Amino acid sequence: MDKLFHIVSHLGSPKILVIGDLMLDKYVWGEVRRISQEAPIPVINVSSEDIRPGGAGSVIANLKMLGAQVLACGVIGDDSYGTILLQILKNMKCDVDGVIVDNSRPTTMKMRLMGHLQTAGKGIQQLLRVDYEKTHYISKEKEQQLNGYLSEKIKDCDTVLISDMNKGLLSDSLLKAIIHLCREHKKVVIADPKLSGDYSCYRGVTAVTPNRHETECATGIKITDSESLHRAAGKFVSDLELEYCVITIDREGMFLYHKKGEGRVFPTTPKAVYDVTGAGDMVLSMFGLVLGEGYSFEEATLLANIAAGIEVGKIGVVPVSKDEILNELASEGNQKSGKIKTVEMLENILKEHRRRNDKVVFTNGCFDILHVGHIEYLKFARKQGDLLVVGLNTDSSIKKLKGPNRPIVSQDERAKMLAALEDVSYVVLFDELTPMSIITSLKPEILVKGEDWKDAGVVGQEFVESYGGKVVLAPLVEGISTTNIVSRIINKHTRDELLQGVITQTH
Repeated sequence: MDKLFHIVSHLGSPKILVIGDLMLDKYVWGEVRRISQEAPIPVINVSSEDIRPGGAGSVIANLKMLGAQVLACGVIGDDSYGTILLQILKNMKCDVDGVIVDNSRPTTMKMRLMGHLQTAGKGIQQLLRVDYEKTHYISKEKEQQLNGYLSEKIKDCDTVLISDMNKGLLSDSLLKAIIHLCREHKKVVIADPKLSGDYSCYRGVTAVTPNRHETECATGIKITDSESLHRAAGKFVSDLELEYCVITIDREGMFLYHKKGEGRVFPTTPKAVYDVTGAGDMVLSMFGLVLGEGYSFEEATLLANIAAGIEVGKIGVVPVSKDEILNELASEGNQKSGKIKTVEMLENILKEHRRRNDKVVFTNGCFDILHVGHIEYLKFARKQGDLLVVGLNTDSSIKKLKGPNRPIVSQDERAKMLAALEDVSYVVLFDELTPMSIITSLKPEILVKGEDWKDAGVVGQEFVESYGGKVVLAPLVEGISTTNIVSRIINKHTRDELLQGVITQTH
């Protein structure tokens, strides 16, 4: 993992050309509380909408999030959706000179209706997808226009990625031209292929990245075990003159096969899967980025596997950040450390929890010498919502609050002990005397403090209540505190010393 951590930490800005079917993804979010009286269908009460780039646009968004320079190549319609999509790409600082307008087709737009299926707001479900598209092939004139652009740009790129959703952009002749240019200029070209029984149009690419179902359709081989995986990948490599074949195999991970006949399964870490949409785009993006930086297919597969695992934990197509990948690498085999986050990391993580309508509970404290009072307090806090974030005072802030002899236990040790508790979802350290800045950034739905703060006033209460959140006071375990425990230790130590002195004098 150290090598992978180093790779991600030092990823630069390779120049990557992405050609494929550009789309706009629209998500309509709402709650379902009843069935329509007009027909046996759910009624969604819309609460919000958002728009994101989809298809090849999703690959572009991933790459930009990870720091790559991206050249976008594809077609959009002469319509409002195309205008919006083009502006999104421009806002990402993406080179859009290769995006051309085709008046004969609309911009492909996929609208997904996302409903909370219970009154409590749990269980987000995609209720319906509505596609606006035409999938006829682009004209020869548009194809020649794209060819001219590709002839000019491919020679200066580090990698070329083909995102084929079978929407009419990537004709056999255009694919042949792309592959020829890549071979001529010795460029790595990776194709995420369409669902088809014939992959001959990809002959000559460096690698293809089909999923299990696509592989079975294209090869006619049912994938059930290692032997069938090898046969299917071997058929791809032989028939299409590939250097590598990468098959994504769902929860089992990814299978990398080299033209020499060597194949290896890279298993994935088991995770909760909320939405597989965008996982293939994430895989293609990571291959483009890692190979563009000069690393191996093995290293690219490992990192693509990790990034895809993060992606399926999100609702909808949402780019994965370097911080998320680094955090996943750091926490591999160490679940406790993986709970310790920065505020920036938590802001992104909590966005995903809120997409699932999870209610975030926040509390804070020094937690110096973890004791039964802390345990009961944290259990109570966790029960108030769906996940618990604990703000932890750093050593320097505790010294300001409690004097130069505190804390007794260092911040790293305290953080790890809190992270080891089942009721604690995440731990975030803060250096200020109060957690106000963290509360402002994270905007928890529920703020918990001990009932001893009732008269003093809870820091952040007014802010949390301003947006509809609530403050809950937790009961305290009487007679238990860090100060009390330290006093007992000192008293016992003093008594033992006195007793030992008496025994010595007696003898």
